[in-house]
Amino acid sequence: MKTNYFEINKATWNTKVKVHATSEFYNMDAFKKGETSLKSYELDALGDVNGKSLLHLQCHFGQDTLSWSRLGAKCLGVDLSDAGIVLAKQLNQELDLDANFICCNVLDTSKYVKATFDIVYTSYGVIGWLPDLKPWGQMIADRLNVGGSFYMVEFHPIIWMFDYLKSKPVITYGYMQDDAIYEEYEGTYADTTSKMISKEYGWNHGLSEVINALTTAGLHIEFLNEHNESPYNILPDLVETESGKYVTKDKLYPLVFEIKATKL
Repeated sequence: MKTNYFEINKATWNTKVKVHATSEFYNMDAFKKGETSLKSYELDALGDVNGKSLLHLQCHFGQDTLSWSRLGAKCLGVDLSDAGIVLAKQLNQELDLDANFICCNVLDTSKYVKATFDIVYTSYGVIGWLPDLKPWGQMIADRLNVGGSFYMVEFHPIIWMFDYLKSKPVITYGYMQDDAIYEEYEGTYADTTSKMISKEYGWNHGLSEVINALTTAGLHIEFLNEHNESPYNILPDLVETESGKYVTKDKLYPLVFEIKATKL
């Protein structure tokens, strides 16, 4: 019997929503009071979004979507988790914003969304949930207006080679690996003390696969940047920098990459 990877991941993310919504990591009180969830990489890359339409892929419970909405973008967020979309809609109403949200597998977005957008955006821990990036790239191209921009900022594929469930992380997985990676562990990145059990299937994608998925779909790459600094302190033994970001002690490999592409 074929494993239903997405259903297992969906169940885990539905549980994660409950834990994450009350975590210090997502700091819901500060967010509700007006603090943005967006980080410097994406803010610098996309600039002024006021009046632009924006599709946010894999939006979790919508903090980034709503942060873009606060900046004047007309936003639609998509996520696999029903619980995430329910909370996103509640936050949108509570904060008196005008974002919309749809629950679906990101690869099925075009079945549920027919509109096209000025910006398609996705960030931090997203493509590892997808077994194949070719349909992902085509969906992005299909949902962009001509002249529109796709922007992603994501953890670097090198960091997904490590098994962080070991007491000292060791390289275990391929930089490019077709086989699914299954992990089962207690807690979640936003709350390592939580007793929830995370059961997750993921896939490793090298930078060439990401680039080729986008260019094969007809998008023009504006830039690819790699950064030593991560805005999130979610890996073992990171060191905080003067900028408020985090680096490995030795800086031997990048932690984050970002890509911006245009539909010509």
